Amino acid sequence: MKKSFFVGALIAMAGLSFQSCEKLSSINENPNEPSNVDAGVLFTEGVRSSVSTSVTQSYLLGNVASQLAAKTLRAVVGEYSWNAFPNTWNQNYASLGNIIEAERVAAEVGNAQMEGAAKVMKSWVFSTLTLAYGDIPYSEAITGSTDANWFPAYDTQEQIITGTDGLLDELAEAVQLLGNGGSIQGDILFNGDAAKWKKLANAMRLRLLMYISEKQNVSADFAAIVANESLMESNADNGILTYTGNFPNEYPLVPLKQGDFDAVAISTNAHAALDSLNDPRMFIYARPSNASTVSADPSIAATYDGADNGSTAISASCDKNGSRLGYTFYNYPGHDQAGTMAEGIIMTYAEQQFLLAEAAHNGWITDDAATHHASGVQASLEYYGTDFAMTGWTDFADYMANSGAAYDNSINSIRKQKWLAMFFTGLDNYFEVRRWYTQETGNWANLPFISAPCSNTNGDVLPMRFLYPGNEASLNPDNYVNAIDIMGGNTQNTKMWVVDL
Repeated sequence: MKKSFFVGALIAMAGLSFQSCEKLSSINENPNEPSNVDAGVLFTEGVRSSVSTSVTQSYLLGNVASQLAAKTLRAVVGEYSWNAFPNTWNQNYASLGNIIEAERVAAEVGNAQMEGAAKVMKSWVFSTLTLAYGDIPYSEAITGSTDANWFPAYDTQEQIITGTDGLLDELAEAVQLLGNGGSIQGDILFNGDAAKWKKLANAMRLRLLMYISEKQNVSADFAAIVANESLMESNADNGILTYTGNFPNEYPLVPLKQGDFDAVAISTNAHAALDSLNDPRMFIYARPSNASTVSADPSIAATYDGADNGSTAISASCDKNGSRLGYTFYNYPGHDQAGTMAEGIIMTYAEQQFLLAEAAHNGWITDDAATHHASGVQASLEYYGTDFAMTGWTDFADYMANSGAAYDNSINSIRKQKWLAMFFTGLDNYFEVRRWYTQETGNWANLPFISAPCSNTNGDVLPMRFLYPGNEASLNPDNYVNAIDIMGGNTQNTKMWVVDL
């Protein structure tokens, strides 16, 4: 029964369930049903589950760790009392089971484009895991039902990203496969469009190269991709999952409790940045603090406030009275409802353009940094369907010329607009803030749009990683201990390869 697959010893209950399924299949196998699961079925579930995990983790972790949002209750993320955040580990590895099995089946039947798309998704999920935790099980992590490895070794982050068969190799191979024959079955992301998968793969390569740019000279590799490969050309190429509104394709925040919606607000820093620019994304990212009153009486002006990142302790001086997140992210009792819910973001054209702007700023490519920067800002504003009239701007040109959003020859002008554009982009908004913070040697003053959270528990130091889940010590003890020894510890301040400068 080949739909059984494993995550080594990482997800014990899931592994036991799949193992039981395999054993029972020899007794209960139905001769009238196929024994192999179609790659498209596996791929659909792998895409859906991994993107939905990313949305949820962005809401609870990524947006807060990057200070785009703030927790007003249970504020361990904002106050820097970090732990393993095991759902990030468990749910991503569970999704990889379906994705890697889809890749295997596609390779077995010679479906190159299907195999290529699966490699892209696999690389994205593994990149999230290694950038969150550091060294992780990679080469031995997912095996088929006939050769399950319950004790997978941890690969180093350097090997995972840059080594033979690492993520950069896998994405390059995916681009080649996507240019060959076959078809992408069960594709709920791009509806089988191999050209868009290639563009996403190449944009991901640029993203990874930027992440490791303080460890290796990546300028030549970056420039070669820009010069020779297809990249996203507009928001039509965005790597986003559109939810249909019905189970199982329902926006993943919909089932949360009202208390969960009360617990997250737009951050003080994001509110201040949007307000200073008179930026129309304010009305998308946040709902008014007086939302229910505004709905009842349109003559009452909407007001917006930000909540401080940091402790919720009674003695703390942190202000937790920020506006809840915008209408498209969840429906809140007593408030207006969004006609269409938000989408699950893997990577956008806007992010790609900011990568190109930074590369141009660094001198890696000869393009004009200001042009790429403006393209990124415009793409973000257009993606959210912002209304310039609500903020008094005539149009985008007026906004760029007079708001302060334009590139001013400084890296922070690119960083700030990229930060604002990466709202709800999984954990990558945190990964970017961490990269900038590390580049500035931990000096918050050199990142003027964010700041050390009030009453934080980590001495004003941004945490570098998530802790390994506690059950790894008992389920995969030897490899777990070895990984901690190589990493130099298992704390939130342990520096992984990409940030150990």
